[in-house]
Amino acid sequence: MEYTYDYFRLSADYVRRRIGFDPEIGLILGSGCGPLAKQIENSVEIPYAEIPNFLRSTVPTHAGKLICGTVAGKKVVCMSGRFHSYEGYDFEQLTAPVRLFKCLGCRAVILTNAAGGVNESYKPGDIMIISDQIKLMGASPLRGKNVEEFGPRFFDVQKMYTPELRELAKQCAADSGLTVHEGVYFFMPGPQFETPAEIRAIRALGGDAVGMSTVTEALTAAHCGLPCLGFSVIANLAAGMSDRPLTDEEVNEVGVMVADQFSTYLKKVLEAME
Repeated sequence: MEYTYDYFRLSADYVRRRIGFDPEIGLILGSGCGPLAKQIENSVEIPYAEIPNFLRSTVPTHAGKLICGTVAGKKVVCMSGRFHSYEGYDFEQLTAPVRLFKCLGCRAVILTNAAGGVNESYKPGDIMIISDQIKLMGASPLRGKNVEEFGPRFFDVQKMYTPELRELAKQCAADSGLTVHEGVYFFMPGPQFETPAEIRAIRALGGDAVGMSTVTEALTAAHCGLPCLGFSVIANLAAGMSDRPLTDEEVNEVGVMVADQFSTYLKKVLEAME
């Protein structure tokens, strides 16, 4: 399959016809971060299965639909549920969500995920603003023929997580009631959780949190020239840091625990974005 500009524009043209407005911000909500989607006003919901040339979410806890409307005074297009390489998708296919945002005219992207805490000072329920990422496994999502309409063949990623947006997020955290850190997100492909030895290696390499998503979306945003802000909800202590077994249920429980505060915090960030 050759992923041309027109391939992605077909998805965007369909969504634009359904929603009838031009969104400003694209959001991707990960595990436990879905409650914000319920606060979108005047929403139009589009199941992923109805969007031409789009992917399908297979994770049971992900809603698998696009929710478009207004939140905190901003016109948004929000993915409630995302796609992962462990679902069987090629890394090149995982460009689809952010390229949809770009074709719709979004001017920034916000990514959220649930992650395991690797930094020993982190606790479940904390929030990490992503300052950088480490991805040592899997292909680049930009592998293959370059789509010039989106960006150049070779592109800089030193400021992939936009410093100005990170500073804004830190300012908005002041009275959120949340414990907010800034740190490095380490990608692991999953779907199995990491081994204690892998976590020790990740910590030694500079990772503060670990997860199975987000990095392909951030790389695609950088290629498209879209400012990007990323958040990890620390859902559990990573392998070997406690005696508890790692489960998907724990990830979702912590997401529910902080959902209201995190949603309020995200709305404040959205409102402050120019």
